Amino acid sequence: MKISTKGRYALRLMLDLALNNTGEYVSIKSIAARQDISEKYLEQIIALLNKAGYVKSVRGAGGGYRLAKEPKEYTVGMILKLTEGSLMPVDCLDPNVDDCKRATSCITREVWQKLYDAILGVVDNITLQDLVDKQMQYVPYDFSI
Repeated sequence: MKISTKGRYALRLMLDLALNNTGEYVSIKSIAARQDISEKYLEQIIALLNKAGYVKSVRGAGGGYRLAKEPKEYTVGMILKLTEGSLMPVDCLDPNVDDCKRATSCITREVWQKLYDAILGVVDNITLQDLVDKQMQYVPYDFSI
């Protein structure tokens, strides 16, 4: 499994909003500058996050985006599942895909299930607040951009 740039950038975008979680709206332009990501690409990602209700938006002067909930209410898994779809390492684990004739007798399926469980065990147990806390502890964040 490989996380796409969309997933990685969505997580960085949400972390940026969490780090700037003052109740004020943050412009895509300022996020793009801090994260060194194209505004156009961030606009596509923020549209997805907005549609899912993860962020709130206001248009016009002084507008921008902010988190819809507190950082502790978002997990890395929520963000990655939204942007990446399934995090399953193989299709045969997906209950909606019923095309593997060996699913009931395939011993390697257990390996893929354990891998998937491990992935979820990580991403579903790390919140944006955890990342904010780590960011503030290890690397001072530059809010000036």
